Amino acid sequence: MNGLAGPLHGLANQECLNYILGFQEAYGENWTHDDVATHMHNTLKSGKVVPGYGHAVLRKTDPRFMCELEFAEQFIKGSNLIEIVKANYEVIPRELGNLGKVSNPFPNVDAGSGALLMHYGLTQTDYYTVLFGVSRAFGVAPA
Repeated sequence: MNGLAGPLHGLANQECLNYILGFQEAYGENWTHDDVATHMHNTLKSGKVVPGYGHAVLRKTDPRFMCELEFAEQFIKGSNLIEIVKANYEVIPRELGNLGKVSNPFPNVDAGSGALLMHYGLTQTDYYTVLFGVSRAFGVAPA
């Protein structure tokens, strides 16, 4: 199962979660949308990418990410972690688009999945790849 655990595949939601946790650590509970933009630009200036944004195939916001947001709106209230995911969605695509270098600045499913798993108590991120793989196994399993 951990054969999927590459940084652009199975570990992607962990990388996204680490990005969010790093932001949370740097800016605390009282962050602003300007802080989100600053953090994104600092990440790019350091030579790193913004995990969870852009996708090799998708050319618009990943519909699975939108399902995550809709779920969070309905069932999760008052989580700073989830609020950061929402703020990232409001700020990062616009900021990446303004740079003129990114043709697909939209979030993929991993931009929010790690935060949802963390919110619901799955804090051992090494298991995220297992969930990633098992969910696909159900799709091909005979009924």
